Formats: sequence, C-alpha cells, structure tokens
Amino acid sequence: MSNTRVLPLLEADAAGAVEPCCPPLTERPFTAGEAERAAPMFKALGDPVRLRLFSAVASHEGGEACVCDISDVGVSQPTVSHHLKKLKEAGLLTSERRGTWVYYRVEPSVLAAMGRLLAIR
Repeated sequence: MSNTRVLPLLEADAAGAVEPCCPPLTERPFTAGEAERAAPMFKALGDPVRLRLFSAVASHEGGEACVCDISDVGVSQPTVSHHLKKLKEAGLLTSERRGTWVYYRVEPSVLAAMGRLLAIR
C-alpha cells in the first residue's frame, strides 16, 4: 500500500508527470504564493539527517530503499522514522509497507521537477 502526498511545489499533470509549480529560481523572483509553496521542500531538506536520508533513498540501487538499509545516519530509529515522515509530508518520498519493512522511494519525476526549479537559465 503506497502512501503518497505530493508537495504543492510539485504538481502532477494529466499523464502523472510531476511539474514544478514555480519558475526556475533564476528566471524571476518568486511571488509570495510561490515562496509559500516552495518553502516546505526546502525546509524538509534543510536538516542534515533528512538530507542524508533523502540522498540515501535517491541513490539506492533500484531507486528504493528499505528503512533497514538507510537507518545508519547517527540517530536512533525513532528519530529516523520521524525524519522520514517529514520527508513524506513534504512530498519528497513515498513509501510502501512490505511485511514488517517499509520501503521508501523518490519518484524520478520529483527529482526532475526539483532539477528544473534549480536550473540555471
């Protein structure tokens, strides 16, 4: 069972591809509304442990990682679970329970949309 919540910054089109709602940062200044939608993603990634977990999932073989494979980030298991929850709430990760383990995935379209947001014109 997948539990997906898409970050407002990243909106799915009719084909399911994720598109950024905001222009690239170098195109023009964000409006107040665009900044409000973008802030949760940057806030979620602003914590070093969350950034490490996000990177571990994104770079894991097959594009997904079991929580048992990425828990060695120097904090307790409950803290890892808290940070993974925050990344999911920001729409940066999805998860699926398989038996007793939870597998996390970064959808490729989320990474692509983030890349377009951070692209240099």
